[in-house]
Amino acid sequence: MRRVALTGGIATGKSHVRARLATLGVPTIDADRLARDAVAPGTAGLNEVVRRFGPTILDERGSLDRKKLAAIVFTDPAARRDLEAIVHPRVRAAIDDWFAALPAATAFAVADIPLLYETGREAEFDSVIVVAADPETQVERVMTRDSASEADARARLAAQLPIDHKARRADFVIRTDGTFAETDGQIDAVLHQLR
Repeated sequence: MRRVALTGGIATGKSHVRARLATLGVPTIDADRLARDAVAPGTAGLNEVVRRFGPTILDERGSLDRKKLAAIVFTDPAARRDLEAIVHPRVRAAIDDWFAALPAATAFAVADIPLLYETGREAEFDSVIVVAADPETQVERVMTRDSASEADARARLAAQLPIDHKARRADFVIRTDGTFAETDGQIDAVLHQLR
């Protein structure tokens, strides 16, 4: 089976690309969802996060308050590395287990891993698809989607490798600056090549 990684930057449209691939019958998995599962209430992952960052990062229900934690890790590189050291091994293991559990006849499957290059995992995949958008478009999307300030949006982008750097390293690039129809056409073309 061919292991394909889908990556990009924050607010580049990876979720749309992954959803379209899934609709077209491609097995997909979302590392962001796995990361949320890794720190869900009652997990060892959440316990480790609380030990590192303190109980103030929990909401009134005992769940992780993502906005509070984001305010810490997107302004403190050491804190971000500590969080990644807790979450990334759990996500990596879950993705490996998922690939191993797919039927042997599966031609290829796609793992959506936003920090693929930042974590040095690209060599674990046969092909890499980068979803790219202009950085100013990313900033606007983050501000709209997350009700974030411009400074917060730019800090989040700065925490990742520049999108043009990722695109240069990719086997396939899907641009999401245009219409959904244009993006879908690119997805279909990549899917045709993978098949």
